[in-house]
Amino acid sequence: MSTVQNTLVFLSVLPIFPFLIVYGVGLWITKNKKRSLLAAIDVTTLFLIFSVAALFNIVFGTKFGIYLILLVLLITLGLIGSAQNRLKGGVNWSRLIRAVWRITFIGSSIAYFLFTFIGIFSYIINYMS
Repeated sequence: MSTVQNTLVFLSVLPIFPFLIVYGVGLWITKNKKRSLLAAIDVTTLFLIFSVAALFNIVFGTKFGIYLILLVLLITLGLIGSAQNRLKGGVNWSRLIRAVWRITFIGSSIAYFLFTFIGIFSYIINYMS
């Protein structure tokens, strides 16, 4: 594998590193904590999606992880877009995509920790028996 592929795999396995790198660089350049935090969240979400999909595949022994995440993203996009259309009379696409992306960060962060602990415990249980 090339250096770029190795770096991307490493950042996907440990998504806290892209978060810290983007936050640190953003804070250094802009001196704005909120803007740096939001940029770090946006970048880390992509790494979390791939990481959670891989963890899902490992824990459950399937190849369905990325498709399930995409399905959940599309359903969330439809539900929030429908609610926005009913409340505002139209859809503001930039706000809709930003909201779904930030919700994805929260959900995939929780799923990352959950699947990591499930994977560790199942490995320990299988190894001891």
